[in-house]
Amino acid sequence: MSTQFSDFGLRPELITAISRAGFAEPRPVQAATLPAVLAGKDVLGQAQTGSGKTLAFAAGCLQQLDANKNAVQAIVLCPTRELAEQVAEQCRLLAKEMPNLKVLTLCGGQPMGPQIASLRHGCHIIVGTPGRVMDHVLKRRISMKHLKVRVFDEADRMLDMGFTDDLAVIFSGLRKPVQTLFFSATFSEATTELAQQYLREPENIKVDSAQRANVSELVYEVDDQHRFTALKALLTTEQPNSAMVFCRMKKTAQEVADLLAAEGFVAAAIQGDMEQVERNRVLMRFASDCLNVLVATDVAARGLDIAGVDCVINYEVSEQPEAHIHRIGRAGRAQQPGTAYTLKSESENGLLAAIEIHTKQDFKKKSAQGLRFHASRIVAPEFVCINLNEGKKAKLRPGDILGALTKDADVPGEDIGKIKVQANESFVAVKVRSVKRALKLFREGKIKGKRVRAFKL
Repeated sequence: MSTQFSDFGLRPELITAISRAGFAEPRPVQAATLPAVLAGKDVLGQAQTGSGKTLAFAAGCLQQLDANKNAVQAIVLCPTRELAEQVAEQCRLLAKEMPNLKVLTLCGGQPMGPQIASLRHGCHIIVGTPGRVMDHVLKRRISMKHLKVRVFDEADRMLDMGFTDDLAVIFSGLRKPVQTLFFSATFSEATTELAQQYLREPENIKVDSAQRANVSELVYEVDDQHRFTALKALLTTEQPNSAMVFCRMKKTAQEVADLLAAEGFVAAAIQGDMEQVERNRVLMRFASDCLNVLVATDVAARGLDIAGVDCVINYEVSEQPEAHIHRIGRAGRAQQPGTAYTLKSESENGLLAAIEIHTKQDFKKKSAQGLRFHASRIVAPEFVCINLNEGKKAKLRPGDILGALTKDADVPGEDIGKIKVQANESFVAVKVRSVKRALKLFREGKIKGKRVRAFKL
């Protein structure tokens, strides 16, 4: 198995971009899939979220694209907007040394007008959600004439969300065989049937995730009426700097987040009824260490760009064993140890038993009665997230924001945390003690000679 990216015969521009992005050596899923992907074979890959498969298929797409031909040559379909944004960002990162190569993101929940305009100007790679890509295909804004490769990312999740018909419509006009890369974390009968519709003599590749070995699990037995009391007690007992709390229903997730905030926790929810802008801001706060507790439904367990958290708490037992695995996979990523807790009432005994059978383990169980809530032990984040109303389209770069804060606002470098520049807005984490100075800069000063509006999230 190859141990260096240069062993795969990737084009020099990709090798340079991979190196500059800080990827030292291939991860298991990349080493296993890249040879088949680069050989032009169809791939049926099974790998957990966060395993690194995005780099594998993104590099495969870019390897065979012709930047001089302004036409759609690759399409990557993802189940959620967040995942599509992350995949597109990874593609752009790897394409940095390939001048004029355009990656376009097409997702629902975003204005249609700018997408139509971008499609008129042309692009090489489309990354999007099936519903929105289908809308453009039906209006004949996307041509498949020059398509070389298509990718189904998190295919099982797309099935769960009912995108099967959308996929059929998108590719109904395809007149020639194309390379198909099909990735899924789990394979049910329905997922296998879907794969068979689109793949031709695929290489079957399964990469076992090692992340479970890094996650210790403990079940707390609770009464339903004391579930929230147990949650806030657990948070003040363990004092995680970052925790994800999973609920089964959108309504429950929002209620739990609101109750935690009322108790003094820095907590917020992410769930399907939220507007995309609001969802993005909550995720930026959490990813920037400005939010301690993220309360989420199961959809947030898949495809979010969160490197890993101190602990995962299952507020309710998952109804599907696979969903439980994805939940706890948020803890202990990148070979770092993590902890997962599950709050289980007597009515959930059957659900937990199904998970134990599926994972072939018996979880350690304790009574939650021994947990005590201590308001004085609530952990507060060191950083506050500041949202700027300009981004990449205004030629703003992380270095511009960093330089303005350190030189013009006299904010110490150690008080500036993560900086994330997106297309039309940016986010910067600033320690609490320096927030006033930072906001004064944005209110009274300029960045690159331009006024930038900013506010605290």
